[in-house]
Amino acid sequence: MKDMLKKAAIASVDDMAEFYKELADKIWENPELSLKEYGAAALYCEQLRRLGFTVTEELCGIKTAFCGAYGSGRPVIGILGEFDALSGLSQQAGLSEYAPLQDGGSGHGCGHNLLGVGSLAAAVAVKRYLEQSGTQGTVIFYGCPGEEGGSGKAYMARDGLWRNLDAALSWHPSDVNQVKTGTNNSSIQVLYHFHGTAAHAAGDPYNGRSALDAVELMNVGVQFLREHMREDCRIHYAIIDAGGVSPNVVQAKASVLYMVRANKVADSVKLQARVDDIAKGAALMTGTRFERVFIDGTSELLPNFTLERALYRNMTEIGLPVYSEEDRAMAAALRASCPAAETPPGIGSRFDEEIARQVRAMSENMSKPIYDFILPLYSGTGFTPGSTDVGDVSWQTPASQIETVTWPADVPGHSWQVVACGKSALAHKGMLFAGKILAATAIDLLEDTELLATARSEFAERSAAGYVCPIESGAKPIAL
Repeated sequence: MKDMLKKAAIASVDDMAEFYKELADKIWENPELSLKEYGAAALYCEQLRRLGFTVTEELCGIKTAFCGAYGSGRPVIGILGEFDALSGLSQQAGLSEYAPLQDGGSGHGCGHNLLGVGSLAAAVAVKRYLEQSGTQGTVIFYGCPGEEGGSGKAYMARDGLWRNLDAALSWHPSDVNQVKTGTNNSSIQVLYHFHGTAAHAAGDPYNGRSALDAVELMNVGVQFLREHMREDCRIHYAIIDAGGVSPNVVQAKASVLYMVRANKVADSVKLQARVDDIAKGAALMTGTRFERVFIDGTSELLPNFTLERALYRNMTEIGLPVYSEEDRAMAAALRASCPAAETPPGIGSRFDEEIARQVRAMSENMSKPIYDFILPLYSGTGFTPGSTDVGDVSWQTPASQIETVTWPADVPGHSWQVVACGKSALAHKGMLFAGKILAATAIDLLEDTELLATARSEFAERSAAGYVCPIESGAKPIAL
């Protein structure tokens, strides 16, 4: 009986497909940057209430963070959604050449218009299952702002929010269908505002104290630091204020934004302290002062092989979307605008030669415009670059993610090509596919006490070192 109810819950994603497509398209049409997603947050909260969820707004004091809960008692399964866009990626839908809707405007270049709605679809399907089965448990959809810059989930982790969950599930738009695994970079972002004294650069330069000199000397100091970092560390920076456009004025202000990365968050914290010391030295050398503003931080991911197997089982049982000739033609045109692939896709291909061989064959040596297959399951602790605040969730509860195809093969994330197909049938199919997989796995966790216990036992072992939160005490989310 419960198997039938699970199938009905999964099928309900398709029953409500038009609603989910329209919601994702509305968010695509109104791209909002990190921590400024006021329209999207209001829209989600409105729909969650209409769908029968109990809504909490401004979670952990973050204006655009919220959740919608349904059910009672444990297990409590969280499903994570994101909805922020990226600056400078405005693009008309459906075109295979660059054509911004608004010069310099924003766009959903990482597919987060789909991410949040796919997760919502999963939560609604689980709610239906709970209603019809009488099973005890709670499903919570989390609206997580600022993934692209702001680390909303990490700020929530600082408040211990994710410890209330028995497990958390998420997904991400992609060009492949796979279960995510492994670990990645942690990160910390700090903004340095240097303040000096303006003066005439020719008439009385001796009275000036250049904030721009301080920024440049800080950058030089960091270059010399690079030789003495761990090999998994990275440091990036951007001068966001060079003080002005007049070379005959000693610049009285200048600002530089730094991002420090390391595989382990504890190492990022240590490296960040050394960068802070270099800022102090630059200020001393130039007779300036600086204001340090903590922006955000993320922790490395802890994989959970138990959840990965459960997600993979449901991904394969549910089956792939069916792609039309129109889907394939659009994908081929967009793919042609990107560099050709050199290596087979997927995490498993990076670490397992046999999987790489299989994927080359399935992708017809990476010639397909759509990767219309499921990558072999690979679970491991291998390192991949990049950072995500899902890592902070994974330190407080068992967490796992999938990726589904929502854009053409080998199209890079954070690109206008992703924006161009964000309202397409291809994108919608991947979104609904993800919703079904997450819903099915959440239902398994609600019903299978052994599965959940095994996931939590694995989590306890992997997280035994303890969570080092990258978010500093007293810091508040800042929209840059």
